Amino acid sequence: MAALDEPLKKILGGSTAKVLAEHLGLHTVGDLLHHYPRRYAERGELTRLADLPLDEHVTVVAQVADARVHTFNAGRGQRLEVTLTDGSGRLRLVFFGKGIHKPHKELLPGRRAMFAGKVSVFNRKLQLAHPEYELLDKDGEVGAAAVDAFANQLMPIYPACQQMASWKIAKAVDAVLPSAGDAVDPLPDALREGRDLIPLPDALRKIHRPRTKAEIADARARLKWDEAFVLQVALARRRLAETQLPATPRTVKKDGLLDAFDAKLPFTLTEGQQKVSREIFGDLATSHPMHRLLQGEVGSGKAQPLDALVLTPRGFRPMGEMAVGTEVVVPSGERAFVDGVFPQGEREVWRLVLSDGSTVECDDEHLWIVRARRAAERVLTTRELRGDLLTADGRPKWSIAAAVPVDLDDGGDRPLDPYLVGRRLGGDGGSPDDRVPDAYRHASVKDRLAVLRGLLDAGGRPAGGQTVCCAVPVPLADDLAWLVRSLGGCARLFSVGDGVYNVHVALPDEASIGSTGFRRAVEAIEYVGRKPVQCISVAHPDHAYVTDHFTVTHNTMVALRAMLGVVDSGGQAVMLAPTEVLAQQHHRSITEMMGELAEGGMLGGAEQGTKVVLLTGSMGAAARRQALLDLVTGEAGIVVGTHALIEDKVQFHDLGLVVVDEQHRFGVEQRDALRGKGNSQKEKQTPHLLVMTATPIPRTVAMTVFGDLETSVLDQLPAGRSPIASHVVPAKDKPHFLARAWERVREEVEAGHQGYVVCPRIGDEEDAPKGKKGANAGAAKAGSPEDIEEKRPPLAVLDVAEQLTKGPLAGLKVAVLHGRMAPDDKDEVMRKFAAGELDVLVATTVIEVGVNVPNATAMVIMDADRFGVSQLHQLRGRVGRGSAPGLCLLVSEMPEASPARARLAAVAGTLDGFELSRIDLEQRREGDVLGQAQSGVRSSLRMLAVIDDEEVIAAAREEATAVVTADPELAGYPELRIALSALLDDEREQYLDKG
Repeated sequence: MAALDEPLKKILGGSTAKVLAEHLGLHTVGDLLHHYPRRYAERGELTRLADLPLDEHVTVVAQVADARVHTFNAGRGQRLEVTLTDGSGRLRLVFFGKGIHKPHKELLPGRRAMFAGKVSVFNRKLQLAHPEYELLDKDGEVGAAAVDAFANQLMPIYPACQQMASWKIAKAVDAVLPSAGDAVDPLPDALREGRDLIPLPDALRKIHRPRTKAEIADARARLKWDEAFVLQVALARRRLAETQLPATPRTVKKDGLLDAFDAKLPFTLTEGQQKVSREIFGDLATSHPMHRLLQGEVGSGKAQPLDALVLTPRGFRPMGEMAVGTEVVVPSGERAFVDGVFPQGEREVWRLVLSDGSTVECDDEHLWIVRARRAAERVLTTRELRGDLLTADGRPKWSIAAAVPVDLDDGGDRPLDPYLVGRRLGGDGGSPDDRVPDAYRHASVKDRLAVLRGLLDAGGRPAGGQTVCCAVPVPLADDLAWLVRSLGGCARLFSVGDGVYNVHVALPDEASIGSTGFRRAVEAIEYVGRKPVQCISVAHPDHAYVTDHFTVTHNTMVALRAMLGVVDSGGQAVMLAPTEVLAQQHHRSITEMMGELAEGGMLGGAEQGTKVVLLTGSMGAAARRQALLDLVTGEAGIVVGTHALIEDKVQFHDLGLVVVDEQHRFGVEQRDALRGKGNSQKEKQTPHLLVMTATPIPRTVAMTVFGDLETSVLDQLPAGRSPIASHVVPAKDKPHFLARAWERVREEVEAGHQGYVVCPRIGDEEDAPKGKKGANAGAAKAGSPEDIEEKRPPLAVLDVAEQLTKGPLAGLKVAVLHGRMAPDDKDEVMRKFAAGELDVLVATTVIEVGVNVPNATAMVIMDADRFGVSQLHQLRGRVGRGSAPGLCLLVSEMPEASPARARLAAVAGTLDGFELSRIDLEQRREGDVLGQAQSGVRSSLRMLAVIDDEEVIAAAREEATAVVTADPELAGYPELRIALSALLDDEREQYLDKG
């Protein structure tokens, strides 16, 4: 047996080894050697009493200032209270019962010692309950050695637990440190020497017993490379294995389903979306399977109200008048015909108010090309703009560029010189009803500019780089502003009473007339109400058109276009969604966007069309049989479903592409099980894989966690950001805040809205395992109130619902929703809630993804500290989806200074998903993240911080790829093979070869 594989029991004895195994997961000598110090202390540099972090195990050095025994329970109980000081602050120690005798004798005023324990709060004061301690000034050999170590060396402070203090772990490390010389070095010699990294045995010795800070830095640099390189080799081997698998190339077919779909689109793809599509179609055309991660939304058709305006050669006409064959103006100035009209029913409509006073109405999914100060352009939905409208100092954050001015011509005569028409209208002798004649409004850029010059010369005066026309009647003021905006300028109207306005005008330079003009800031977004809306498609390569006040919009549907391309090539595409609700939503969205193209083989379906089928676990037997038949015969080109797709009985005719939505909810095995159904009617082929996530992932995480996938990122952030006010409710410190939270829910309901209450647990679970009760009882007796609170079971749906209906929400229509309900019961509750028949839904995280009830405006999350940052962010996204702003209240009983409360404050403080993903990662062990997403790989990251160590990760990925390409079996790297086998779970040795 190799020295590092030796069980700790043989070296340290049974009792110590048992504690290390049960509480720290350390079983072998190698495990302990890789349990690195989290920091190092010099004399006086241990945790200062003034800086103690709540709820963490700490090690402090301090002097006893006072020690007193108190009695309680009528003299039957005793506790020892010791007060420590280190010059920066004071800390109380508390010992109970029989545990007071030894410390009462040893912890005398003036004594100095090291103390270790978990920081808690009692009566608003910090304390350590029953800490371990080691005297630094007592007589004898142990004390002298401790003083010497403390005085002359860097003292390693290890991640510890209540049962094993840091200095005890240090003694255990001393016992096994000689074995560091037997460590097998996984880094190739050339790599180690080229990167100037120290040998592994030296790194292990220096990380545990450094003499200088430089030695710590050398050891950290080396150990980070170990973790990054071995992991990247594992991922590189998986990527290489993918390239060796056979796959049917799926090339785009001209004049097929994809082209027919693109021709119907009422918008154009942005440059970033086109780039991502090119990457995907490039991968699909190869003879080995695509393996790509796509960050972003699938997208859906944007829509505008029927009274919104679309630019035609005769000027703007209402969207409701658009029909197939209507001629419109596209952004380049060319003309094109409307070749499709798509009514979208009634939707919530919003009005963007721009800095020049112009306004544009649209739905929440309308996309805008915007730019913040000194930043590149981005594409954001109306919903996203609403959630992030102003800068920290209250100024507008985003601006929209004006469209390129275009020539118009309504065919009318223009007998008068355009300049003279403007002069006459701008003079004093005009009528209050004067307008710019249509023939001059709907004219060329040159003629419109001439009319505008005449108006300004006759009635304007210079003012600070602008021209101001005073006391202009309303009709003419509107026409003047229209002319200015049509030329790329800015015009603002200021009422001066009696139906007249002062008009402030700013135009581009002479040379700029005819090109894109001034940018306009988005000053406000106002709710308009529900209106009938529709979108149109334009027979032009750009698929774009000009809307109100010369603005242009975009959208995307990258994943759907990839699926259509595969159907064109004769294959089938399947989208795997994590919940039935989300699967149904995708199915509905895809069929609506495709229209008759989704009715292949049916009466009225398009010639190039295909069949879009839904398959979920709760479908009726007849519908399920028909869906399975459509899959196996190839009738269904596109399939949307849940885990039901993975079942053995599900067979495909020619599965060419697997699209996995919300990747973080599926393990590698699940997505591979679905891919294993490729070409079930032919020779075995591996389908292409496109993994999607709406959860923002920092680049470093993508390289580490999804390193077996190539990554594509869409320009826009995920849809769903709404103006949601988030607040932490400290239920224990301020119980009246919780009472106010329930009042706020009532107020929302009284205003005609609805609310959610989310709990971590259902409440009908079996009783806790035996022994728990006794353990808790012991904690209650010996520990602090915070220890008891930490062990309290999470609040449950069934309990909370009962308390609310009898208490603060009495009289409201309250229902419960959780995962163990029958599917029909769940559907009935959601139907009633969506229909407004229920006021409050008390639920588990079953509502986290895909639930869309625009009327729900309030959410109370109980025991919010028991949820992760990303989960809280997802839950919060269920409110604020309609006309009214959302409210999310994060209820916690944890103390204010605790890390849990800091995490909640971070969630309440931002709606930025990328920022929250960074916070989430910084507060969790990277190994946990790795283990979740890369099933089959052990949590191995102890030194590497994937947020901070981007350079190491990127370099390790490059080196690993080179090594694996040159030697796929790693025959020349036996040490690396050993490290790799240690990284992978023993029962999944075949993991890398799975495909």
